[in-house]
Amino acid sequence: MGRHDQTPEAKQGASGTGRRTHPHALRLQKKELSTPENKSALARALGIARGTLYYVSTKNARDWALKVNIEAVLREHPSYGSRRIAQHLQRNRKGVQRVMRLYGIKPYRRRGRKYSKLKVKRTYPNLLFGVMPQYYGHIWAADFTEFRFHGVWVYVATVIDLWSREIVGCHVALRKGAILTIQALYAALHHHGKPVIFHSDNGTDYDALSFRSILTDVNVLISRSAPGCPWENGYQESWYDKFKIDLGDPNRFASLGELVAAVHRTVWEYNHTRIHSALKMSPIKFIALQHEKTSRIAV
Repeated sequence: MGRHDQTPEAKQGASGTGRRTHPHALRLQKKELSTPENKSALARALGIARGTLYYVSTKNARDWALKVNIEAVLREHPSYGSRRIAQHLQRNRKGVQRVMRLYGIKPYRRRGRKYSKLKVKRTYPNLLFGVMPQYYGHIWAADFTEFRFHGVWVYVATVIDLWSREIVGCHVALRKGAILTIQALYAALHHHGKPVIFHSDNGTDYDALSFRSILTDVNVLISRSAPGCPWENGYQESWYDKFKIDLGDPNRFASLGELVAAVHRTVWEYNHTRIHSALKMSPIKFIALQHEKTSRIAV
């Protein structure tokens, strides 16, 4: 990771902005902790070191480093499971399994179709090899899923904040493509401001000029998974597995409107009430707890 010592946001000077309207207790965090410049001002006002606002536990840093190593192994050996990955890295298998579950990393498993590397001209690196989420709004990741509803395909695109694991953008449509992913991105930008880094796979839904232009116009850094490496966006892959279980059978709804309402209700329940295994609480509760910790520093 030596070549990533200088973070991409430091190189390009990108920064986040304001956030969605949360309870009043969260507004200070959203507004004042969103840019490096405001972080310096906040640290001076609180009389603390600026680095305190970027504090990351040693355990989290070790987990992130192991995640990066696991993904590097899977690039060379896509079919490796946790046992072989642990042998390759000469690590304890239980530790490898824990980190793979934590970040939703799953090795490739052939399901009917022959596996082949996607022939995509990769124009954006995976910035997450050198940067881990450090605060709310720092890094977003996106993906979409699909399911059948009374014989019709329905597509759901989402955007997740990697620090808090909150779903910040969601859109449901009967057609996939850039229009689907753009609407999910617009929902996130409208309610939450902008992130520093936006991560996705190399699909045409995210590589469309119209989609990329939205990000570059607001100075957001674009990060991409390597072609043919879906585990590098495992955050959303793992989320969709649980989302479909919580949503249940889509065909129990009589109309598309009922299904769309159920999708958004499931997302709301995930954000506000569902206990996230990595956080030990819901994303919204985690955000509130972190704000409370920050507020105590000022006392």
